[in-house]
Amino acid sequence: MKDKQSEFEDHPRGERRGKRNRSHKEGAKTFRRGRALTFLESLRLKESILKKQLTSPELQTINPILVGELRAIDMIIEEYIHHFHLNELARESELNTDKGDEHETN
Repeated sequence: MKDKQSEFEDHPRGERRGKRNRSHKEGAKTFRRGRALTFLESLRLKESILKKQLTSPELQTINPILVGELRAIDMIIEEYIHHFHLNELARESELNTDKGDEHETN
């Protein structure tokens, strides 16, 4: 039977420290990904608001401005998805958004 001191000698200190740091980094990465997804959802909300404003009769005088803002936010969303590698989750979000639009029109 090994004593505690010999167990620690079998495992170099760097390996133990590396394992601990690895799990910490994965947790931080998950946290940042969650924040990135939350921000993506806020961008999508702004996009949907702009789309609704395009069909609003009282805002027809500023329609060209709204179209420009909508194009800009679409570009930002695409760049954001690409930068943070959110492609799969963005597609799921789009599917959920499309389903939500179907429910609103029915």
